[in-house]
Amino acid sequence: MSPINLVCLDADDTLWRNEIYFRAVEADVAVLLSQWTDSSNVASHLLDVERANIVRYGFGVKAFALSLIQTGLELSGGDISAATIGEILRLTNTILDQPVELLDDVVDAVEILSAQWPLVLVTKGDIVHQEAKIMESGLSHHFRSIEIVAHKDRGTYERIFRRHGVDPGAVVMVGNSVKSDILPIVELGGFGIHVPHDHGWALEHAELPEHPRVYHVDRFAAVAGALQQILTST
Repeated sequence: MSPINLVCLDADDTLWRNEIYFRAVEADVAVLLSQWTDSSNVASHLLDVERANIVRYGFGVKAFALSLIQTGLELSGGDISAATIGEILRLTNTILDQPVELLDDVVDAVEILSAQWPLVLVTKGDIVHQEAKIMESGLSHHFRSIEIVAHKDRGTYERIFRRHGVDPGAVVMVGNSVKSDILPIVELGGFGIHVPHDHGWALEHAELPEHPRVYHVDRFAAVAGALQQILTST
């Protein structure tokens, strides 16, 4: 029996671009708030607000919009106008209108992986937005299951693996976030393959550990090779 019974893939910034659109909106909002403070203060204050709001709002575009509005209210001392709040909402909505832009090698690499392994897509964020991106990507038929979750933590992964009837030690998770895609899986006894992305959210940052069940590749096309390394090492 193969020591790998399930391969899970992250979506945002692993299969397609995502974070770059959030940061572009943040820069535009910083311009709107420039009468009260500079852009670096907007960035740091927004990060603090988002960190506090994750438990309340979760992840995704709607949570981002609410955090931007709260940031504007707090940094302006409540002086921000309804028109400016409306512009923040308009800017945030542009993220929802972005076409799905698959990253290099993804189409061919996912097809190769799906021919060899049962694949599950595990992603977090707004369910409506995530479902729309998944359908637009043209990749959905490669996955045994698509899991859109509120958080990527140990408990969430345990529930997913239990539902699929697999032992965590026989699971590989592939993604760009060390914090969400790699560390929880390794804690459960599974394997992680880290595929870095140039644009990462600060709240997802964590150091990649040196661990025998953690692999690092420089591009998505190299994931298949990393899976073969896992097979030969177990």
